[in-house]
Amino acid sequence: MAEDWKPTISRCCVLSLLMLKSCWLLGSASQKPTTLVDSQHPTQEYAHSVRLDGDIILGGLFPVHARGERGVPCGELKKEKGIHRLEAMLFAIDLINKDPDLLPNVTLGARILDTCSRDTYALEQSLTFVQALIERDGSDVRCANGEPAIFAKPDKVVGVIGASASSVSIMVANILRLFKIPQISYASTAPELSDNTRYDFFSRVVPPDSYQAQAMLDVVTAMGWNYVSTLASEGNYGESGVEAFVQISREFGGVCIAQSLKIPREPRPGEFDKIVLRLLETSNARAVIMFANEDDIRRILHAAKHNNLTGHFLWVGSDSWGSKISPVVQQEQVAEGAITILPKRTSVDAFDRYFKSRSLSNNRRNVWFAEFWEENFGCKLGMHGKRPGSPKKCTGLEKVGRDSNYEQEGKVQFVMDAVYAMAHALHHMHHELCAGQPGLCPQMANIDGKELLAHIRAVNFNGSAGTPVTFNENGDAPGRYDIFQYQINNMSTAEYKVIGHWTNQLHLNMEALQWLTDDSFLPASVCSLPCRQGERKKVVKGVPCCWHCERCEGYHFQASEFTCELCSYEMRPNQNRTGCQPIPIIKLEWHSPWALVPVFISVLGIIATTFVIVTFVRYNDTPIVRASGREMSYVLLTGIFLCYIVTFPMIAAPDIAVCSFRRIFLGLGMCFSYAALLTKTNRIHRIFEQGKKAVTAPRFISPASQLIITSSLISVQLLGVLVWFAADPPHTFVDYGEQRTQDPGNARGVLKCDISDLSLICSLGYSILLMVTCTVYAIKTRSVPETFNEAKPIGFTMYTTCIIWLAFIPIFFGTAQSEERMYIQTATLTVSLSLSASVSLGMLYMPKVYIIIFHPEQNVPKRKRSFKAIVTAATMTTKLSQLAAERPNGEVKTELCEGVEASVPPTKTTYISYTNHAM
Repeated sequence: MAEDWKPTISRCCVLSLLMLKSCWLLGSASQKPTTLVDSQHPTQEYAHSVRLDGDIILGGLFPVHARGERGVPCGELKKEKGIHRLEAMLFAIDLINKDPDLLPNVTLGARILDTCSRDTYALEQSLTFVQALIERDGSDVRCANGEPAIFAKPDKVVGVIGASASSVSIMVANILRLFKIPQISYASTAPELSDNTRYDFFSRVVPPDSYQAQAMLDVVTAMGWNYVSTLASEGNYGESGVEAFVQISREFGGVCIAQSLKIPREPRPGEFDKIVLRLLETSNARAVIMFANEDDIRRILHAAKHNNLTGHFLWVGSDSWGSKISPVVQQEQVAEGAITILPKRTSVDAFDRYFKSRSLSNNRRNVWFAEFWEENFGCKLGMHGKRPGSPKKCTGLEKVGRDSNYEQEGKVQFVMDAVYAMAHALHHMHHELCAGQPGLCPQMANIDGKELLAHIRAVNFNGSAGTPVTFNENGDAPGRYDIFQYQINNMSTAEYKVIGHWTNQLHLNMEALQWLTDDSFLPASVCSLPCRQGERKKVVKGVPCCWHCERCEGYHFQASEFTCELCSYEMRPNQNRTGCQPIPIIKLEWHSPWALVPVFISVLGIIATTFVIVTFVRYNDTPIVRASGREMSYVLLTGIFLCYIVTFPMIAAPDIAVCSFRRIFLGLGMCFSYAALLTKTNRIHRIFEQGKKAVTAPRFISPASQLIITSSLISVQLLGVLVWFAADPPHTFVDYGEQRTQDPGNARGVLKCDISDLSLICSLGYSILLMVTCTVYAIKTRSVPETFNEAKPIGFTMYTTCIIWLAFIPIFFGTAQSEERMYIQTATLTVSLSLSASVSLGMLYMPKVYIIIFHPEQNVPKRKRSFKAIVTAATMTTKLSQLAAERPNGEVKTELCEGVEASVPPTKTTYISYTNHAM
């Protein structure tokens, strides 16, 4: 904080000033001892001071007048801050002098000066207090008759009461400490004065602004305001107070300073409007912390009113505002809601009675009382009155409190406490040095200021308010404050209402607060509104109270006020994102449409397969059943049944048993089906290939051979499953990645068996290999006459099956990234298995079942042929097919018919069986 200026006056400079002042005084003083102020005609030397004779003289500094303008040192009279406080010192001295227990037989006197609210003028005036400590060399001074000069001995001041403004006290303290004169202030609160190394002879009965700043910070914090501006009057009091507030707010945190503005000592016209508009630049910082003098407060309020900002600012005033009426006169609306602080005090009733009894006739010792009289009653005293423009003449019969408004000034109590503190210190010193001797003893003829200071710091008595008066090692009084709020009640009358107090900690009655007439809502002064749940604060660089609220996105939750953290993989943020909760686990439910359709198809297939099996068992020995190869038919029907039945473990809730069934039956049904079909097509192919070369039958075409071949093919699948079981035992897991959507609310964990896409491909791969091989043989045997066994139906079955599984691959693997992956892939796989089984069942067995049930007349035995006749007929049919591609229709038929007419008698369709041929 910038100071007014920090006096570092050396002793030689002070002595020079004193010599100049002494020469001026000597030139105007007579050899006759000076008369008292109580006389009707005070001399020129004391025309601007109050002097009371006594055994011990105390100095006093009071702002009787305001600061003057345009080079004039003093301005208008200050009735309360000046006259009330001055009279409080005189009243306290009167009480002490009348008290038989305090300084018995010792009379206190006083020398009271006017500081005119200006530090430089106060410095000049305070030189009077140290004149007696300067030894004058009068050897060179001679009277007109040649005799040595007789100097008027000035009063020796042992201690000073004052000053009021901190800047004045600082200036004066630098002088008094050089001459070891103790000083007790009744109003200076600048924290700088607590520096005992620089102001070691300074004490005060009011707490320093560091306490006040702490109390104001506590008030701001209690209101929930974290973004405020500060406003200080230029000078030690304002700047030191704001500096203390800013420093404490930084140490404790939680409150940020939007702006720190300063009111100049000599403000230009429109300066206060500019200040108010600058405060408005940070409109969120509605609270304004004010360490300003009374005049500046009044003009700031006027500027706010002038700029139509009534109700916008939330004023928090220091003790310079306190509970004073003058700053808010005719500005009640703009000041409404202001919270002010004032050192805890009590009105001294005895002083009220004393002051109201003062008149021009009984108070001539106060040289400024006549001026006060004119100002207070608005009249003029004779030709030399201070109010030449006043038409009314004073009668002298006016009475304070009756003919004028009167309210005790707030610092009266502290002025009296300061005087009493000095008196108690002198009393203890007298008791110690004089050992009960009445009056002043020789030991106290020259009072040692350092010794007196030690007694001052040791005093402990109940002051005029009944509270203890003590000093700490720095000369500061303890912090005790009353908290006020300026309120306008329903009767439109304004008053300061006590809303709490502060004694090392804040005690605030929140229910007593009132904002903007009839509005109890607590206003805000924050840079940023609190973030909602699930949002983190992104603090603006350099301004910890300002932030942007950022939503914790995705799977992040609000871990602290300033951070978002990622939930663990199996967790997701709760609804308000203040924590994590488990992701719901789902599985394919039986009532889901993705399950109902495959189950419906599977059930129909199981019923149809069961019906075919039952029909074949019942008609097991009929020609059609025997011609279709009973053993291989039952193997094929078993595979078809397994293809249908696998739908149920694929949809059932995964567990170890279900996962085991899935591994076993997923490829087993297809393996059964295509192993049987492959064996059949391979057998047909070998028969007709062998017939082209010889008339002997090929090996391994008997039913037993076919079963062995089929079993061998199926065993490969079973062996692969066993290896799979051994290498990776079945288990379940929850896949949190499949349905890990961008919106965590839709995220689900999918309960699955540990069958990866690669495992699925391996499990079905062998069956698909059998299917492809079977398709190749079906193509090779496509030219076999349709009257010879089932080559063509098997061919059509394999073509259709290939189309189904070709469609399956892009659907299954193309939906790998879909949120519905589990449902689509499961449904696609089960439906593909059911459809492939349905194709086999429909093309290979439904025609036979139809003939068995609806046309039993066709299910009769036919004449058996030899293997040679069968091969010859098949060969001729093959040639016919080849020639048909080379020659026109009719020619081929005529040519071939001549050659085969004898060996192929015209008959209707017959079912040829190869089951009777041996290996």
